[in-house]
Amino acid sequence: MFDTVVLFTGPAEQPILAGAMRGHNAQLVIVPAATAAELATLTPSLLQRSRLIAFATPVIVPPAILTRLGYGAYNFHPGPPEYPGLAPAQFAIYDRAAEFGATAHLMVEKVDAGPIVDAARFPIPPGITVFGLEGLAYAHLARSFWQLSRPLATQAAPLPEIPVRWGERRSSRRSYREICDIPLDIAGEELDLRVRAFGHNHFGLLPTITLHGVEFRAMAAPTAPAAMAANPAATVDQPAGQPACALMV
Repeated sequence: MFDTVVLFTGPAEQPILAGAMRGHNAQLVIVPAATAAELATLTPSLLQRSRLIAFATPVIVPPAILTRLGYGAYNFHPGPPEYPGLAPAQFAIYDRAAEFGATAHLMVEKVDAGPIVDAARFPIPPGITVFGLEGLAYAHLARSFWQLSRPLATQAAPLPEIPVRWGERRSSRRSYREICDIPLDIAGEELDLRVRAFGHNHFGLLPTITLHGVEFRAMAAPTAPAAMAANPAATVDQPAGQPACALMV
C-alpha cells in the first residue's frame, strides 16, 4: 500500500515541499534524503511502499533504487525538455536560446529520459545571467510541484503523461568539461560567450586555456558597478560590449 514518499532534495526545500504534500495527505510518511548514500540506507520493504520525488537535485538516483520503488519515481528538472541533463541553464545561455522552462517526468534508468508529465516554458529575458535564468526556472519548477503535489501525495496510480518528448542532446559532466576546454585559436566572441555561460565555477569547472603546460581559468567577473562597490580603489577598464572576465592560474 502506498503510504510513503522519499523526498530527494536539498535541506532548504525539504520542509516546504514536505509541508505541501502533508497538506494533501496528513497520514503520508515522508522520508528525507539528499545523497545517494542516504538512499542506499533505505530498506527494500520501505521502498516497496514508497514513491520517490526528486526536486532540483544533480544527484542521479541509482537504478537499483528505481527498480525497488513500489510506486515509481518522479523528477522535477530545472530546465525544459529541450535541455535534458546537467546544467540546462548554462547550455541555454550558450545556445542563445529564446525560451527556457522546467520539466516534471517519470524517472527511468537513463537520466532525463522518462515520460513527461508536466512542462512549463517562458521567454528568456535579454541579457539575463545564468543565475537569473536558474531563478526563473526554479520558480516555474516550484509551481509545477504545487500543481502536482496532490496526486503525488494521495494517488497510488501513475501520473498521466503529456505528448511532449525530450530533446536529443543530453548534457553531462563530460560535455560540460569539454566545452570548458578552450582552444588557443578561439575567437573572441566565442570565448566571451563561454565565459558568460560557464564561468561561474559550477561543479568546480571553469573555461580553461592551457599554454606551455600552465592552465589559465576564466571566471565571469562582477559588473563594473559591483566591482567598484567591492573595492572603491579599483579601476575598471572594459571595452564596451565586452563581458568582464577574471583569469586565474
